Amino acid sequence: MQLNDKQSLLSELHQARLDRLKEICAEHGLSRNGSVEVLRGRLIADLVLDDWDFSPEGIDSILNNDIGQVLAVFGVKKSGSIRERRQRLFLHLNHDAKQLTPEKLDILSRDQLHDLCSKLDLPRSGAKQALLMRVAGVLTSQSGSWGVIKKSLRRPRGEPKLINIPSPSEDYDNITSQVSAPVTQQVPVISEEIEIMEDIEDVSEVEIIDIAPRAIVEPLPIAPVVELTESVIEIEGRTAEIDALCRDYLLVGSISDSEDVNAFISSLSAHGLPVNDSNAADYVKARLISLDAMARAEKEAIHSMPNSWREREALRGFEEARNILREVLPEMIKSTEGNMVKARMAFEEKARELNLDLRLPSVSGRLHALFDLQISLDEEIAASDPKTARRTRVIRLLQHGSIHLQAGERRTLDRLERNIDGLEQLVEAILEKSEGSYGDTQQTLVIRFLEKKGYDVNNSELRPRVVAAAGVIGAELGYISPSEIPRIAPGIKVSDTEVDSIIADLKRLAQQFKAVSDEPVADEELELAESVADAADRVSSVRSRIDGVDDLLARLNISNN
Repeated sequence: MQLNDKQSLLSELHQARLDRLKEICAEHGLSRNGSVEVLRGRLIADLVLDDWDFSPEGIDSILNNDIGQVLAVFGVKKSGSIRERRQRLFLHLNHDAKQLTPEKLDILSRDQLHDLCSKLDLPRSGAKQALLMRVAGVLTSQSGSWGVIKKSLRRPRGEPKLINIPSPSEDYDNITSQVSAPVTQQVPVISEEIEIMEDIEDVSEVEIIDIAPRAIVEPLPIAPVVELTESVIEIEGRTAEIDALCRDYLLVGSISDSEDVNAFISSLSAHGLPVNDSNAADYVKARLISLDAMARAEKEAIHSMPNSWREREALRGFEEARNILREVLPEMIKSTEGNMVKARMAFEEKARELNLDLRLPSVSGRLHALFDLQISLDEEIAASDPKTARRTRVIRLLQHGSIHLQAGERRTLDRLERNIDGLEQLVEAILEKSEGSYGDTQQTLVIRFLEKKGYDVNNSELRPRVVAAAGVIGAELGYISPSEIPRIAPGIKVSDTEVDSIIADLKRLAQQFKAVSDEPVADEELELAESVADAADRVSSVRSRIDGVDDLLARLNISNN
């Protein structure tokens, strides 16, 4: 197939829906089973990138310079380390992102988990639970990076973006051909190599082919030298809190981004840390660089075998304590009221109570991976919780456009958001007493009760929001119907067709109200007589025009509701 034909086919595959993808599969004799993304990945691999070997062994042989272009053709994230990109490519081609999730790994057998670990280049030793956690760690880190192509490719606004379709390089062909080929050449001794190199006068004439994947390594910042000052002594006693804050930053931030690092250090003043002193700021920066190096070591240690007897015994202790840690973690997160920094500190303290050696990267890495996994699971559960969905809707209604309100009004809305549970209890009590009626009396009770509790909500800006939010709570709890929720007037909202019709009616009414004519009348008495004679008709005409205006306003009101 020509390159231009492949470009056209690739654009069609990116935008095609399920029925069209099944038709293309039938035309080329491919299996039609699977979701939209599974079929799309299969067709791109077989029809567009047909020169590539996408078996597990073939994926492991793709060079670092090529795999980013291959991922771009499939329409998924192409950044990351070579290992992460190979894992992402394997997952995208062989699994459905909606089926292979951390929550569904429990249904897999140990053999299936062992096979996944083998394909994802993970350690394959240990019990089923250990294998499960390794695979879950990869799925969590790769969440959102595979299984669904980019929206800009699926629904382009303009012309489809042309993507370079790579071809296997010679180095890739050499590697794939040597994967199963036996080694027949003997390795020459070092002395012979030295003699050969000495015979070459111009080394620049020698073509050196490096088939090993190379990654661009950014130079890491150097930790600053910290002088011992009063501020440094003060924050040294809070090192555990600083470490937890630094780990929270490293989840999304980079130590190479100086602006991001400086903004993070400045934000620590809100936690009572004296970072205005340059030495204290350097101390935090040094901790941040140290923890970044530790996080890198932890990431590598999680997937490697123990290197000493002490590390092996420490990992055994961690596996024995894993169930205890998993049981206490949800309660810790709940007790800290969503403060992840305090929760992480408490979790580390619990691990020390269980005599876990957190100085070892392999242990501390597993501990923090367990914490991050629990956070991800909690977020997934919260997203599907009807109580959370209800409160999210109420908070959005309260805070809609709050940036335009006065500072005192925003503080009142923030207090209501923090005490959303109390607002729900108030509305539920009022609606229970009124037997499901939410009229003016009940709305007044909500406002008056909040005023007694110190909430300044009885003004033109906040009162409609609070009354409407209370109505949403009542409807979600089943006390009133959705049609009884008071509406906030956001302005007149009509469709384009209605706008055209309304403009036409306005023009017609304006034309009717214009003066009939300015031509001079020869006989003024005749004009006066005719005006008096037609007075009744003109009054009736004006009334009909006013009725037209009333009808127009009624249409606008209906559109607003």
